[in-house]
Amino acid sequence: MSNVGERVLIVTEDDFLADAVDQVLGVAGLVVQRAGWGPVEPMLLEHRPALVVLDVGNQDLAERPVSVARLRQSTDIGLVVITRSTLLEHRLGAFEAGADDVLVMPFPLAELRWKITTIMRRSGHPIDRLVLGDLWVDIGAHLVERNGMAIDLTALEFSLLVAMGRHKGTVLSKTQLLNLVWGYEHFDVNLVEVYVSSLRKKLEEHGPRIVHTVRSVGYVLRMPAEDVLSDP
Repeated sequence: MSNVGERVLIVTEDDFLADAVDQVLGVAGLVVQRAGWGPVEPMLLEHRPALVVLDVGNQDLAERPVSVARLRQSTDIGLVVITRSTLLEHRLGAFEAGADDVLVMPFPLAELRWKITTIMRRSGHPIDRLVLGDLWVDIGAHLVERNGMAIDLTALEFSLLVAMGRHKGTVLSKTQLLNLVWGYEHFDVNLVEVYVSSLRKKLEEHGPRIVHTVRSVGYVLRMPAEDVLSDP
């Protein structure tokens, strides 16, 4: 199942926020539709979104015409709440009312995208992307970002990254990588060394090393924290 054309509805009166969300999710291949405050049921019928981003400003949820509780009573689709309130009780209130996640402004737009794609995947909207710590790979769109910065990879570098990302934490031999990327194991294994070196250099321009050499075995993609602990 493809995510192409999946709709995300953002409910807000903040045009700047709506534009930013439109831009960051549009790059991810999602269709962003906007709505202002009002009854939630007609919005869901009109737009039929796969996920809703609900801006509740800095006020208590109960003070908003479109509340998390009302939206959750109408649908079980993914719901991300954006608030400007730093009060813990407001964030907890959103979770208690049924939000899947809560973000407090300001926040990195990349974080919103990661959260949305994760929620959509879990709720039955598979997305052909890899989210590996601070690294984000859109396989369908051939896009790579690390810490919010775009990384320009060649076709073979991209295929190598995807192959290693799909086997994150597993050491792959040069022969295995030749099979996965080049489709034929009898190429010169030095090709793998050359492309791993180039890929590693580009990735490390925006963060610490994640492609590691396991001497006499091969290569492994491992996020920094995994040097000590596994992902929770």
